[in-house]
Amino acid sequence: MNGLDRFAQILIAGIFLFAGLSKIFAFQRPTQPQTGPIGRAHELPPRVAYAIAFLEIAGALGLVVPLVLWQTDLLPGLAAIGLAILTLAVSIYHVRHKEPAAPMLVLFCLTLLVLVGRWL
Repeated sequence: MNGLDRFAQILIAGIFLFAGLSKIFAFQRPTQPQTGPIGRAHELPPRVAYAIAFLEIAGALGLVVPLVLWQTDLLPGLAAIGLAILTLAVSIYHVRHKEPAAPMLVLFCLTLLVLVGRWL
């Protein structure tokens, strides 16, 4: 693993940790769901949003917190796979709702960089 892989790993962990914590500790909830271009509401239910937040936090911690019982490359690799699947699913969600999906696709590419750096 070189410096670029390590930088991408720490950057991804920070982004997902911040995103997950901001979803959990959001103090204000919108009074009306946001509507898309067609006029239908497409807000996620709170349980789904919390599940995504916990997956983001678990993936971020799995990238940077080494476990003594596991191999050093196994847990971060599994966390990167989980985050890659999550970012791909969220990208598909944004595309279906005609929202910009470029930030999630960039995170997907960064998680692929970490995966390639871990196993090659």
